[in-house]
Amino acid sequence: MLWVMLLLVAWGAAAASCIRLCLVTAGAALRPPVAERTAVSPELTLYETAFLAGGPQRVADLALVSMHVRRRLLLAHTGWVTVVDPEGRDEVERTVISAIGPEGQSRTAPVRAAAAAADAVRSLADRLVAAGLAVPHGTRTALESAVRGVRGAAVLVSVLAATAMLMPGQETGHAGPVAAWFGLPLVLTLGSLAVARVENHPYSPWASPSGQHWLDSLPAPVHGADRDLLAAVAVQGVGALEDPGLRAALLSGARTGGRPTGPWARVTKGRPVAGSGPW
Repeated sequence: MLWVMLLLVAWGAAAASCIRLCLVTAGAALRPPVAERTAVSPELTLYETAFLAGGPQRVADLALVSMHVRRRLLLAHTGWVTVVDPEGRDEVERTVISAIGPEGQSRTAPVRAAAAAADAVRSLADRLVAAGLAVPHGTRTALESAVRGVRGAAVLVSVLAATAMLMPGQETGHAGPVAAWFGLPLVLTLGSLAVARVENHPYSPWASPSGQHWLDSLPAPVHGADRDLLAAVAVQGVGALEDPGLRAALLSGARTGGRPTGPWARVTKGRPVAGSGPW
């Protein structure tokens, strides 16, 4: 019977993908030996907290919001960013200013991308990985690949089951038993995906169990002072911003829009010069 061969293929794909997911998940949960971990300050910086909560992109968003709040650059709701103070206070800020370019103005989206890929952010990530607080890049990508493998196996099982039930020349009433046999590997794959989602949601894919424990121990940010606003952005992302204009400035970076020509559109030696437009 050909459907038995298809069943064996389905079981093999389901078992292999689920075992791989379990092994990768177990490996990701292992903390590095104490001898290999580096000491970290008991109080992480906002950049480090942002990385654990949302990865490099969150660090870039935090830097942009921080510089906007402190009047070192201006974010327009049209998706443009303009430098006001060309002197960065740290490596991430200097990367942002460099990404904006010598004209002092750029689209927000490429600036965010450049800041997220900067050496300063990679160094920050390396420190957190060495301290056992962040998941290494290889482990994270392996976990994502393993989850995709289980999803693919679930689709394959479904296709093989449909093929087995629709094959010509089968005995009357064979569809029910065939569906039941194929249902077992399908339940295995879907159950593994459900467990993986429950275990990892709403946890950050960037933080190790130790890093997630740090994030869970943080008090809920209270909106008000600049420090509270930046803490909320670090932990919760751009969605924590209560100012709709500032949210639009960061979230509309990929949208096509004209170059602003308002009073903050151009900067000379760190000082805005006058103009007219939507700013």
